[in-house]
Amino acid sequence: MSSNQPLAERLRPKNLHDYIGQKHLVGENAVLRKMIESGNISSIILWGPPGVGKTTLAKIIANTLHRPFYVLSAINSGVKDVREVIDKAQKQQFFSSPNPILFIDEIHRFSKAQQDSLLGAVEQGIVTLIGATTENPSFEVISPLLSRCQVYVLKSLEAEDLMTLLNRALTEDTELSKKKITVDEHESLFRYSGGDARKLLNILEVVLNSEEGDEIVLNNEKVTNRLQENLSMYDKKGEMHYDVISAFIKSVRGSDPDAAVYYLARMLDGGEDIKFIARRLVILASEDVGLANPNALLLSQSTFDAVHKVGMPEARIILSECTIYLATSPKSNSAYEAIDSALAEVRNSGHQPVPLHLRNAPTKLMKELGYQKGYKYAHSYDGNFAEQDFLPEKLRSKRFYHPQNNPAEQKILERLKQWWKQRFTK
Repeated sequence: MSSNQPLAERLRPKNLHDYIGQKHLVGENAVLRKMIESGNISSIILWGPPGVGKTTLAKIIANTLHRPFYVLSAINSGVKDVREVIDKAQKQQFFSSPNPILFIDEIHRFSKAQQDSLLGAVEQGIVTLIGATTENPSFEVISPLLSRCQVYVLKSLEAEDLMTLLNRALTEDTELSKKKITVDEHESLFRYSGGDARKLLNILEVVLNSEEGDEIVLNNEKVTNRLQENLSMYDKKGEMHYDVISAFIKSVRGSDPDAAVYYLARMLDGGEDIKFIARRLVILASEDVGLANPNALLLSQSTFDAVHKVGMPEARIILSECTIYLATSPKSNSAYEAIDSALAEVRNSGHQPVPLHLRNAPTKLMKELGYQKGYKYAHSYDGNFAEQDFLPEKLRSKRFYHPQNNPAEQKILERLKQWWKQRFTK
């Protein structure tokens, strides 16, 4: 096999026996393995982070079932391309022939129109769809298409899986097996890979290509130094996707507009999906700015809508404006903490009975049972407020929302103290 091929491609498994990881799906007696072994595969969506074997698994399924295999990338395929593949599949259909498999990489980047164009073919069984996505399909795949697919979640590779992959690369690869490579330490290799098989192999290749001779010793220091030297090339290929988005989020949360814009530029230069960035800004606005500046959510939502309509290159300006606004806004995670605290209480104490005076009473029987009795209609009282109990009886003393020390929430706290007196003085 040509050494011009990347290491990750040379080591791509051809069958389930060589496939590493995802034992919950393709291990012995696992659900997806049983489906493959039965010879009957339904349309599926493979959801998981990069480098965990989504594309490889799709190819293995096609090879194992001896199905024609068509591939489309959502980055550079349009409705016309989808229809051409469907036409080819229809022309190859015979009474006894199995459905071809249509694999769509990054299906979350398909527009609604592109996804709509798949519906008929999937529903009629012209093709069996296998979609791969790094984003939650509940948000990114249209409901009619999602309802026709089984969703399987792939996980980042564990240390045991990465070790298996590393040993296989050193002993079975046609090029690396010619050299005497000793791995004294593997922690840096695994840490920088982040459970991503392709990333691990790319790191290994970058490090080994910088070494001379056929006897090479790898350790943590050498891996770290080589990666620092090759970082710009590494990022440009999108391999540091999760590291850069993490740095972006932390920079906005940490109120550093310069760092936030820098990491935004890194993502844009690396070809990151602008919708992905805009979604993260919406989350940041609620999770980290929150009630300290409620306008942040409005601006981030407007940003999300605008980048959809405008697209690149102008979307970079919209994203920059929102990023700087969020980074320079006062911060509060009180809403985030409140809902997590409330969810923890629900899981801990169960679904407590709703107080009778808060229950709906649409029938005479319900009224006779005391439903809605004693309820105080707030607008009938001075200041549109009437003190009464709203939490279930066993939770009366619980507090979930704690206003934080910023001007906006201090005003909220004063208002709550005025209404609830002692309850918000603690």
